[in-house]
Amino acid sequence: MRKNYSKEEIIALAQEQDVRYLRLQFTDLLGVIKNVEVPISQLEKTLDNRVMFDGSSIEGFVRIEESDMYLYPDLSTWLVFPWHGDQGKIARFICDIYTADGKPFAGDPRGILKRALKKASDMGFTTMNVGPEPEFFLFKIDEQGNPTTEMNDQGGYFDLAPVDLGENCRREIVLVLEAMGFEIEASHHEVAPGQHEIDFKYASALVAADNIMTFKLVVKTVARQFGLHATFMPKPIYGINGSGMHCHQSLFRGTENAFYDESDEIGLSEVGKQYLAGIMQHAPGFTAITNPIINSYKRLVPGYEAPCYIAWSGKNRSPLVRIPASRGLGTRIEVRSPDPSTNPYLALALMLHAGLDGIERTLKLPLAVNRNIYVMNEMERLRAGIHSLPASLKDALEALANDDVMRDALGEHAYTHFYEAKMIEWDMFRTAVHPWEREQYLSMY
Repeated sequence: MRKNYSKEEIIALAQEQDVRYLRLQFTDLLGVIKNVEVPISQLEKTLDNRVMFDGSSIEGFVRIEESDMYLYPDLSTWLVFPWHGDQGKIARFICDIYTADGKPFAGDPRGILKRALKKASDMGFTTMNVGPEPEFFLFKIDEQGNPTTEMNDQGGYFDLAPVDLGENCRREIVLVLEAMGFEIEASHHEVAPGQHEIDFKYASALVAADNIMTFKLVVKTVARQFGLHATFMPKPIYGINGSGMHCHQSLFRGTENAFYDESDEIGLSEVGKQYLAGIMQHAPGFTAITNPIINSYKRLVPGYEAPCYIAWSGKNRSPLVRIPASRGLGTRIEVRSPDPSTNPYLALALMLHAGLDGIERTLKLPLAVNRNIYVMNEMERLRAGIHSLPASLKDALEALANDDVMRDALGEHAYTHFYEAKMIEWDMFRTAVHPWEREQYLSMY
C-alpha cells in the first residue's frame, strides 16, 4: 500500500536515509524508462515541480520548438533503491509530465492512463485492479559485456536447481523487490529454457503500471550483478515459448467487485460480461499497443501457449481471455495477449477503454469456447465465430487506425506519434535483408 507523503515527510526521509541523489523517472511513448538525475540539494526544487527537461529529445514527445517540459513527482512513489551508487544512496520519484504552461502533457503515457481511470470513475467504477504476470529470459553475456542468446540453464516449468541455474538470480530479484515494498506471490521457472516468471500482488491500475516499470528495472539490474542479461523481448529464440505478460483485471465500486454475480451460472455479472465483450471487440485495435514490436508477432502463433484467436473461456488457456476460477472479490478476467515489451500505461488504458465501451454499449458476450482452439481447423473456427488477432505489426497498426475508440483512448498526439514511429519500424524491417533469406535463397538463386 502506497503512502501519500507530504513534502515535509519526504525531506525528513531523505535526511534520515542519507540519500545523495534523486532519479526523476518517467516513461516514453514506446515504454522505455527515462530519468533525470539530480543531487539531493535539488530536492525542494523537485518537490515544487520546477525541474525541467528537453521533451524534444524523448521519443514521441514534442518538436524542438516546444521542448520545455516539467517533471511533477508523484510523492507516493518515493523509494530508496536497495543498491548504492558510488557516491551514496539513490532515491526515485515516478513523475507526471507537464507543459511549460502548467497543463498535463497530452503525450504522457502515465497521464493517458489517468484519463482512462477518470472515465471509469465518472461511470461509477472507483478502482481498476490489475495483476500482471511478466515473463523474461536470462541469457549469458560475453567477455565484452554484451548479451548473447546462450541459455543460462536448460530448465523447464517449475524446475529447481541444479537444472535451473537462474534460481539464485531469481531469488535475489525477489529479495530486492520485497525490500522495495513488493508483495511477491510466486516465483518460478517458466516453460522455456532460461525463462522465468515472478508474480507480484495485484494493485490499482496506476500503481500496477508503475510496479511493472520498476520490476523491469530491478530484474535487469540484478541480472547484471549475476553476469546475466535479462530481456523482456517477447520471442528471443525460435522454436520455444515466448514471454507474455498476462493481465488479470477487474473493476470495483468501492469495496464491491463489479464483475461478480453469485446468481450467474459462471459467477460473472452483466457488467463483467459487457466489459469482456468490449475487450474482445477492440482486441484487434489495441494489439499494436499490447504487442508493440515486430518480434511480438513471432510469439502470437499457434503451438506455444500464446493466444492468437479472439475468444474466451473459463476452462482452457488457448483463447485470448480466460476467466480464472476464483469468485467473489477475486472474480476477474485474464487477458493473455499482452507481452512485456508493451508500455503498461498505454496497454492498461486501452484495455480499460475497450471494456468501458462494452459496458456503455451493453455489448452482448459471445459464447465461450471451451475446446482447444489450436486443434480446430479454419472452418471450425469460422463456424464458432472465432477471429484471429493481427498477424503482424503492420496489420495491428491498420486495426488501431480503424478503431476510433482506441485512437481516442490514446489521444491524437500519442496516436500520431506512436503510429509514425511504428510505421518507420515496420518499414525498416520490411526493407532489411534477414539471415533467413540468405539461408534460403543465396545458393538456390
